[in-house]
Amino acid sequence: MISHRPSALLRALLMVALALSAWCGAPRAARAASSYTLFESGQVRPLALSPSGKLLFATNTPDNRLEVFRVKPRGLQHLASIPVGLEPVAVAARSETEVWVVNHLSDSVSVVRFNPISGTGLVERTLLVGDEPRDIVFAGPGRRRAFITTAHRGQNSPIDPQLTTPGIGRADVWVFDALALGGGLGGAPLNVITLFSDTPRALAVTPDGDRVYAAAFHSGNRTTVVMDALVPDGGQAAGGSPGPSENWQGIGAPEVGLIVQHDGSHWVDELGRHWDDQVYFSLPDKDVFVIDAMGDPPAQLPGSQGFFQGVGTILYNMAVNPVSGRVYVSNTEAQNQDRFEGPGVFAGTSVRGHLHESRITVLDPATGGVLPRHLNKHIDYNTCCAQAPNGENARSLALPQAMAVTRNGATLYVSALGSDKIGVLDTAALEADTFVPDAASHIAVSGGGPTGILLDEPRRQLYVLTRFDNSISVIDTVARVERAHVAMHSPEPESVVRGRRFLYDASFSSSHGDSSCASCHVFGDFDSLAWDLGDPDGTVKDNPQPIAGVQDPTDPANPPPFLDPTFTIDFHPMKGPMTTQSLRGMANQGAMHWRGDRTGGGDGAPAVQPDGGALDENAAFLEFNVAFPGLLGRDAEIAPEDMQAFADFILQVTYPPNPIRNLDNSLTPDQAAGRDFFFGPPSILFHDLDCESCHRLDPNANPGSSAPGFFGTDGRSSFSFVSQLFKIPHLRNMYQKVGMFGLPPVAFILPGLEGPQGDQVRGFGFTHDGAFDTMFRFFSLAAFTQSDLNPQGFAPGPDGDLLRRQVEEFMFAFDSNLAPIVGQQITLTRDNAALAGPRLDLLRSRADVGECDLVARTALLHHELGFLYVGGGQFMASRQALPPIPEPLLRLLALSPTSPVTFTCAPPGSGERIGLDRDDDGHLDGDERDAGTDPADPASHP
Repeated sequence: MISHRPSALLRALLMVALALSAWCGAPRAARAASSYTLFESGQVRPLALSPSGKLLFATNTPDNRLEVFRVKPRGLQHLASIPVGLEPVAVAARSETEVWVVNHLSDSVSVVRFNPISGTGLVERTLLVGDEPRDIVFAGPGRRRAFITTAHRGQNSPIDPQLTTPGIGRADVWVFDALALGGGLGGAPLNVITLFSDTPRALAVTPDGDRVYAAAFHSGNRTTVVMDALVPDGGQAAGGSPGPSENWQGIGAPEVGLIVQHDGSHWVDELGRHWDDQVYFSLPDKDVFVIDAMGDPPAQLPGSQGFFQGVGTILYNMAVNPVSGRVYVSNTEAQNQDRFEGPGVFAGTSVRGHLHESRITVLDPATGGVLPRHLNKHIDYNTCCAQAPNGENARSLALPQAMAVTRNGATLYVSALGSDKIGVLDTAALEADTFVPDAASHIAVSGGGPTGILLDEPRRQLYVLTRFDNSISVIDTVARVERAHVAMHSPEPESVVRGRRFLYDASFSSSHGDSSCASCHVFGDFDSLAWDLGDPDGTVKDNPQPIAGVQDPTDPANPPPFLDPTFTIDFHPMKGPMTTQSLRGMANQGAMHWRGDRTGGGDGAPAVQPDGGALDENAAFLEFNVAFPGLLGRDAEIAPEDMQAFADFILQVTYPPNPIRNLDNSLTPDQAAGRDFFFGPPSILFHDLDCESCHRLDPNANPGSSAPGFFGTDGRSSFSFVSQLFKIPHLRNMYQKVGMFGLPPVAFILPGLEGPQGDQVRGFGFTHDGAFDTMFRFFSLAAFTQSDLNPQGFAPGPDGDLLRRQVEEFMFAFDSNLAPIVGQQITLTRDNAALAGPRLDLLRSRADVGECDLVARTALLHHELGFLYVGGGQFMASRQALPPIPEPLLRLLALSPTSPVTFTCAPPGSGERIGLDRDDDGHLDGDERDAGTDPADPASHP
C-alpha cells in the first residue's frame, strides 16, 4: 500500500544512520543499469486463499514477490507486495497472517507474516531446502506440517545425492513442523522423504489431511535406447533398425541406436522384436507416491499401497476429489516410441501433430486403479494439417496444469496452458471416459497461458493466474465468463512477453490444437526422453560446421581410427534417436540440435565467433520454423516476425546455477583433480587433444555477447566413435541426467558396473541418444584409455578408475553462466545471529568478487525497506536521503522482533531493480512511497 506519512520512518532511519556515520566513509556507487534474468520457471501452485477466503495470495514469479489481494465480488483489491526469494512458484496459507512461499531458484521457502490491518508483511524466516523446490501443502496433525518437493540434490541439503550410485531415488519431500521449525540455520525438517523417481513436482492432500500425494515430474514412459553398437548393422533384414534404411533419394541412412519400450514383459521395438538382452535395468515407472502425513515421522506408505504406476510421462499437477477421494493428475503422455517427423510419405509413418497426448489420469486409492483419460480424444491423428482455427482445434485442451474440484465432487476445472482456456469437466463422465470434448464447456481467459487455478465457491468465482501477461483473471463460474483481469507488476522486457506465447500456444502452433514446442521442451527445458525425429522425406544437406581437431575425417588417404564405417559428414535427414535438448542457455553456443543441423551457416558465411555463419545463434533458431508444419502439425510455417519474436524470447532463457558445486565456487579435491585432467595433457588417442580442446570452458568468452562464456562448447563439431558428425555439446546440465544405470558389454568400452542393475528412475542417460548410463562409462572408451599410442590417457586399473571418477565429479560441478551463490538467501533474526553470520559473510564475499548482487529487505514501522550492497561493507538504501548503510547497522536492525532482514544474492546486474528501484524508472522505491507514487508503475513517480 502507498504511504503518505513517511516522516516517522525517516526520522528513525536518519537517527540511526547519523549515529553510525563514522562507518559511512564510502561514497555512494553509481547506479548500474537494471537487468532481468529469464529462467522460465514453471509455476505449480501460484494462488492460495486465506482460510477465511477474504484474502488471495499470488506468487509474482518474475518480480520475486508475494502479492496480496482482498477478495471482492467480481474483482480483487491489491493490498500488498512482499519481497520473497527468487522465482517463487508455489504458495500456501496456513492462516490469515502466515503464508509460505516456495522459491524455485533460491532453494528456499519464505515464511511470510502478513498484517491484514496495516496491509503490510515481510519474511520472518527463510527455510533452506533441496534444489529447485516446486510445491507445498499443509497436512498432518492440525495441518501444521508443511510438505515441500525438491530434487534429491542441492547445497542446502544434508543428504548425499549419490550421483554415481545405481538405484537411488532422485525425488525428495521435505517435511517441517510449522510450530517447531527448529533452531538450525535453515530450519530443521521432521523428515526428508526420498521417493523412487526422478525430480518431483506436484503435491496434493486428502480432505482429512491424513495422506499426501507426491508426483514425479519427468516420470517417463518405460522407454529407453539400445546403443547403436548393440544394434546389428544392415537394417531390418539383418536384425537391425526397422526400415526404411534410406531416404527418398535412395541415400543410405547412418547406422543408429533404437528406442524400445517395456510392454510389461519385454523390451520391444515397433516391430514387436525383443531386446531384453540389450537392456540391463528395469523401469518400474513409479509416478505418484502416497505419504502418511500423520506418521512419526511422516513417511511413504509401505509396499504397493505407497505408489501408483503408469500415470503419465510428464506430470504437472494433482487434485483430490473431496467426496470420493479419487486423485486427478494432469499430465501428458509421450509418443516417442514412434518414429519420424514430416509428412510420412516415404516411410508411411510420422509423429507429426501427435507428440504428447494431454490427459487427466484418475487414481483410485480404494482399488489402486489408474485410469488415463485423453482430454482430446476427438482428434483424428490420421489426418493433418487443416488451417487453424478449425472445429477440432477449438475443442482441444493442451498442456493441462492446475485443477480445482467443487465441494460436491461433481465438477473439475483444469487450466490449459497451451490453449488459453479453462476446461470444465463432469467428474463422473471423466472417470467413466464418457465425456465428449466440447468447446462450449471451455472458459476463455484473456492474457494467455493459464497456470494456477483456485475455486472460490461461496462467491461463485474462479481465480486464474495467466503466465503470459502475469495477471489474475476472475471468472464467474455461473455465467462462465471473465469478470475482471488484474495485472501484477512484471519486470520482464517486452521481448519476453511477446515471444513467450510461441513456446506454449498449441492452438496457434498446431492444427489439432494440442501440440507446441513446450510439449517436449517442458518450460523451455527438456522431457528427459529420446526421440527419433528423422525425416525420410527430407534431403541430404551440406554440413557447414567447423570441426574440432587436426584431422580431416573425410580424407581417404588418412582415415582416423575408431571412425564408424558408415560415417557421413553431411546432414542425412534420418538421424536416429536423439534426447530432447534444453532450450536454456543457447545464446553464444553456436548451431542447434545435437548435430548442429539447425544452423545459420547455409549462406556460406565463415563460421567465426561471435555470431558468424554457422555460429550465429539467432539465424540458427530461425531455422526451426520448419518444425511448426513438419513436427507440430501446423498448416504452414509461422510468420517471420513471429519467429523472430520467438527467437528474441528463447535466446534469453538461461541455466540456473549449478546445484552440485560449492556455494563459494570452490572445487572439492576430487573435482579439482578432475579439472586438472580436463585441462591437462593430451589424452585422446588420435587427436592429440585434451578434454578442453573440444569442450571449451571459458566463462569470459565473447564478452560482448548477451550471455558471455563457453561452457563445454564453442560451437564446433567432432566425429569420434559415431556414424555422424555431432556438435560438441555443452556440459552445464550433467547433474540432470543421473538415474539410468546399466549397460551391456560393448567391445570398445572397458568393463565396469557389469550385469543387470535392477530398478532405475530414468530410461535415458548421457550423450546424444542417452545410451551411456554414466559419464564414467563414457570415459572408459578405449580411445581415452592409456596405451602406447595414448600414453597420457586414463591409466588401466584402480588409478585410472579413480581419475575417471574425479573427472565425472568435475563434470557434475561444471561451470555455468551464473555462479552457485545466485539465488541463495538467509533471513537474519534476533534468534539466529550466530548461525546466520557465516552464511551472510559468504553471501557478501561472493558479491565482493562480482558473482551476485547482494540485496537486503526488511521493514521498519510497517514500511518496506530495500538495500543493495555496493562494496566496502556498505549498503545503498532505497531512499535518496539516506547515506550508505554499514552492514553492522543492518545486523542491528535484525535484532528487533519486528524487523528481520532477508539477504538474497541476485543475478549480477539485477540488484538495483530488486533492492532499490522495482519499476526501473530511476526513482527509488522508498522515495516513491514517501511521495505517494507507485514504485511498481514506471509512469507513476515524483
